Amino acid sequence: MIDTGRRILIGRVHGAFGVRGELKIESFSEPPQSLLKYAPLTLRDGRGNERELEGVRGRVAAKGLVMTIPGIEDRDSAEALRGAELYVPRSVLPPPAPGEYYWVDLEGLDVVTIDGVVLGRVSHLVSTGVNDVLVVEGERERMIPFKEPDYVTSVDFDAGRITVDWDPEF
Repeated sequence: MIDTGRRILIGRVHGAFGVRGELKIESFSEPPQSLLKYAPLTLRDGRGNERELEGVRGRVAAKGLVMTIPGIEDRDSAEALRGAELYVPRSVLPPPAPGEYYWVDLEGLDVVTIDGVVLGRVSHLVSTGVNDVLVVEGERERMIPFKEPDYVTSVDFDAGRITVDWDPEF
């Protein structure tokens, strides 16, 4: 079962853009500017303080997304947010296309081989550039390429399980 109450990390502040308090944003959405459509956006700073953002504006620039947040009026205020993270509730994201998954939906699922051997649970995923990789925590850590149907044979959200064609000794 997909947990739609979770939050998704959708962007990160990379620093100030100019002198008027604008922020350089690394967007994890595709296309990058779709980050601006989601509400509510929650900003979490480096100390763990959070606030819900309203009245956010932004635009695409040559090197990414530029965002304006009400109350951030100068370069120093913007620079102080370097490293802050932007989150949205999972429930506001559109459903993934068939055969596509949000990483957050895969995290926490059990991983079992086609022979029924339990390997552990998905801790997180990493991108290698070639393909995504499941990091499975069990009696030891395993890294399994998320490549369908070669290694990942099924994803069953109702059962909370990913079935893989993987040698448990590897």
